[in-house]
Amino acid sequence: MLTDTASLQTVLDVCGVFVFGLSGGLVAVRRGLDLFGVLVLAWVAGLGGGTIRDLFLGITPPVAVSDWRLLAAAVVAGGAVFLLHGVWEDDDARPAGGRRHVTRAVRLLDAAGLALFAVSGALVALSRDAGPLAATLIGGITAIGGGLLRDVLARQVPEVLQRELYALPALAGAALVVLLDRVDLLSPLTAWLAVALVFVIRVVAVALDLNAPRALRSTPTER
Repeated sequence: MLTDTASLQTVLDVCGVFVFGLSGGLVAVRRGLDLFGVLVLAWVAGLGGGTIRDLFLGITPPVAVSDWRLLAAAVVAGGAVFLLHGVWEDDDARPAGGRRHVTRAVRLLDAAGLALFAVSGALVALSRDAGPLAATLIGGITAIGGGLLRDVLARQVPEVLQRELYALPALAGAALVVLLDRVDLLSPLTAWLAVALVFVIRVVAVALDLNAPRALRSTPTER
């Protein structure tokens, strides 16, 4: 196991909260929410997954309300988006430009947050002596939880349920962390490589429109 696990987890968590907070703020701006709404969506997107993780692991109070560094990262991300939202409005003045620009930014930030939280969630679970399966699942849930709650509050179908490969890269990254831990190869370097792997898989899935299998639609018979 890592000798400096706590420091690595803190860095991963702060980075993950910030990038997911940016994505939450962008979604809020796109939905026309006020400053409070932007900050709430930034907080939910940045800290929702970590809260679910902590509840599964019995960590109380959850980091979402106990770690000022993570709270600050979410607030700074939401505030930055709110102050700079005019940039997105200017882009939107050009035909179809703004919406595509914001959507692309949200997906890139989602990919970064997904990668960071998949690894961070697995590390936290391992530090709490969770088994391999539990650590893998908790890593995946940590990664997708914030984006899921963000989309539900924004009244849109969550990305994880409809878009390109989303949960699978997160589960793969968490499983890789667990495997590295089992064979004593887990280090800050290999953890960051796992983050990079998840990010690349997600970005490639978006670029190539790779999706998980969907149920075949039956054509209704005419009467």
